[in-house]
Amino acid sequence: MEISGVISAIVIGIVIGVLGRLVIPGRQRIGILWTIAIGIVAAFIGTGIASGLDVADSKGVDWVEWLIQIALAALGVAAVSKVKLRH
Repeated sequence: MEISGVISAIVIGIVIGVLGRLVIPGRQRIGILWTIAIGIVAAFIGTGIASGLDVADSKGVDWVEWLIQIALAALGVAAVSKVKLRH
């Protein structure tokens, strides 16, 4: 992966992670690095799911893919937040 691909993954991870945090009500006690990591993982997994459902490549913005990624990020944020509360 080239440096531009890494930078793109980080930027997309930030956006997806932040949107995932906004979907979850209340305060999440996780840091920005966790948010970015969850966003990056959610983006990769969401792209795979969207490809499997054959909705990843559409004309214009891939709204379904974005919704899948944001939903996965929200689940990830909620899960990590719950685990961090226990410790």
